[in-house]
Amino acid sequence: MTQTPRRPVIIHWGISSFFGWGIYGLNLALNWSADPLLEPVTSFPLQSDQIVVDPLRQRALSGFFRASADLSGRIAAQSEKSVTVNTPLLAGLGNDFSMSPGPNGVALSGTPTLGVVFFELPQLSDTAKARAKSLPLVIAGSTWNEEIMRAHGLNNVTTVIQGIDQTLFHPGPRQGVLADRFMVFSGGKLELRKGQDLVVAAFARFAKRHPEALLVSAWHSPWPQFALTLNRSGKAADIGTNDKGAIDQAAWRAANGIAAHQSLDLGAVPNALMAPILREMDVAVFPNRAEGGTNLVAMECMACGVPTILSANTGHLDLIDGSNCYALEQQSPVAGEGAGVGSVAGWGESSVDEIEDALERVWRDRNEARRRGERGAAKLAGYTWSRTADQMKSIIKTYL
Repeated sequence: MTQTPRRPVIIHWGISSFFGWGIYGLNLALNWSADPLLEPVTSFPLQSDQIVVDPLRQRALSGFFRASADLSGRIAAQSEKSVTVNTPLLAGLGNDFSMSPGPNGVALSGTPTLGVVFFELPQLSDTAKARAKSLPLVIAGSTWNEEIMRAHGLNNVTTVIQGIDQTLFHPGPRQGVLADRFMVFSGGKLELRKGQDLVVAAFARFAKRHPEALLVSAWHSPWPQFALTLNRSGKAADIGTNDKGAIDQAAWRAANGIAAHQSLDLGAVPNALMAPILREMDVAVFPNRAEGGTNLVAMECMACGVPTILSANTGHLDLIDGSNCYALEQQSPVAGEGAGVGSVAGWGESSVDEIEDALERVWRDRNEARRRGERGAAKLAGYTWSRTADQMKSIIKTYL
């Protein structure tokens, strides 16, 4: 009996182990690597130093790497600036619902093109709405995103929540590294939206009472220019650059009154190596002003059983379920026009006092913190990348 050829599905965004979109695409590729129906392929050039997986996963992805190199090469060789391929294409969309071009600036479209979006600015322009309407379907990364689209009259939308790799991110024993410290984790690229200014303001006050406190940060990103938006809030001392033009995180923490021995910058850690670090943490804090998705780093902390402090706004609301975290309920409007990133009606400003109080609650009652961590892990056990990939496959199958 002849086997039906697998149908290529193009993932039209960059693949990486170091940032959210890249991790999303990588896990779709992994989960579809042996799928009998779908063959994952990316239209973006792959960079080997950006993909950090174990040798087994490397082997499983070998076909994906070959097919992707072939596709990006063929796209780059095109003389036309607009190409339509006879296969489904998942297009990563920006805040304005625009698509990034492929290699050599070639505008790529599929049969069909399905949008995937995690937008953070809720005021949709007429141009953005027209782009969304031109697609048969837009797959939103959070209930918040879907509700905004529907409020704007866009009904060609469904929600698929991103996942976690449960083989990595799950509760487990600690090694006891730096066991004499109370470790507070903060992750995500440095920017106003992620709220690290609120983290350093609250931690500086908490750390003065608790000399054993250690702020463990994973704030690196491929887009350092966004870090300067933090200076618009007025909630913390300004962040600046060093003599090489890079963001000077150490100087920023010091300017906010955090002693050098009370902070640890993890640098750029690939996703596959984060889980054992997270399991050592006493608490994680995410006072993010907005999340178009469900905040992948927060999901991974909760999946590991880390007691997690979450702002009760936007995409985070999909994660908050009773007492499975410490929800920052005091949410006030964010002042100004998004501090240089656009209109931000719908964002939430967390209280520094409430963040500090939540840290104190975790420090004071470790048993309650553990129980909340366990509830968070139980919730996140249902949000796996295999579930995400299955939901995406079900959507794609309706267009084959």
